[in-house]
Order: sequence, then structure tokens, then C-alpha cells
Amino acid sequence: MIRIATEADAAACHAIYAPVVETSAITFETELPGDEAMRGRIRARLAHHPWLVWEEHGHVLAYAYAGRFRERAAYDWIAETSIYVHEDARRRGIARRLYGRLLDVMARQGINQAVGVITLPGQSSVAMHETMGFAPAGVWPKAGYKLGRWWDVGVWSRFLSEPDVPPVPVTPFAELAARGGLDDLLAT
Repeated sequence: MIRIATEADAAACHAIYAPVVETSAITFETELPGDEAMRGRIRARLAHHPWLVWEEHGHVLAYAYAGRFRERAAYDWIAETSIYVHEDARRRGIARRLYGRLLDVMARQGINQAVGVITLPGQSSVAMHETMGFAPAGVWPKAGYKLGRWWDVGVWSRFLSEPDVPPVPVTPFAELAARGGLDDLLAT
């Protein structure tokens, strides 16, 4: 089942995220945030952007969210996306389905472009993004230092809709969810 995350999902999301922080350069975060910080991240994100979870038999196996790409108002219609899948639930198609739903929700909000930022080489992330219609948009060489080496970061982007001129304001996620504007997308 795909559903909107709640603060009660913080520990499960942290458990999925922890091994990624500790053993990989998929994220450049170097210290575990902890359950309370994850709870705060979920709470803060849900005001404006989606945070969705994939749940099976009462267990969260994956989560995906969007967030501001940059702080300036001119960037309101583009959002950066992230997804994390529990190591025991990979290679089951969960990432594609959850990420696809995230993109659908973003489009419903009026966000017209999604950006994925991938630590390279990141073959599985690159393949998933390209399967989902993202195209390479650039590389930041030696962008981050973690695990004793420098890593390049690639940017992939996908238009969710053609931008309007002038653009219609993006609907905050909390507002869209409160008025039931996601019921059809999340009914799976």
C-alpha cells in the first residue's frame, strides 16, 4: 500500500536510511540523524511537498519524498526527489511504483519539473531514473567527499508538465491532501 507518511513512520524511515548513511555515498549525510530528527523532517516536508511510504503487512519498506530545489521563489515549480528502499525489499519494482506515484502527486500540486541528484556511478539509480523518463542534465565533478574519496554527482530531470506562462502557484501538499485531492492516486 502507498500512503502519506506520518510522524509515526520516523523510526521505520530511519531504519531504512541508516545503512545508506553508514556504508554508502548514496547520501552525503555522514552522521545518522536519529528518529526524532527524521520525525521533524517528515513534519516539515509535508507542509509543502509529498512524503510517501510503501507499506506491506504493517511494515514500511520504502519511502520517497520531494523538496525544494532552491530557496528562491522563482524555483517554486521544480522539486528535488529522493527515494530509499529497505535493503531486503529491493529488486521488486517497489521503487518504480512508489517514485511514479510521487511524481503523479507532484504534478497534481502543479510542480512541473522533478530533479534527481545521484552520486555517480549509481548505476541502479541512473537506470531507474531513465526508465521513469528522466534525462541527464549535468554532472558536478568531485562534489562531495565521503568514505575516503571524492564523488561526482549527476543531475537528472524530468518535466511533469509544460510550464504555464505565467505559472499558476503550486498547491502546498498539506492543502491538497486535506481537501482529498490525492484519494484517487493513493488508492492502490
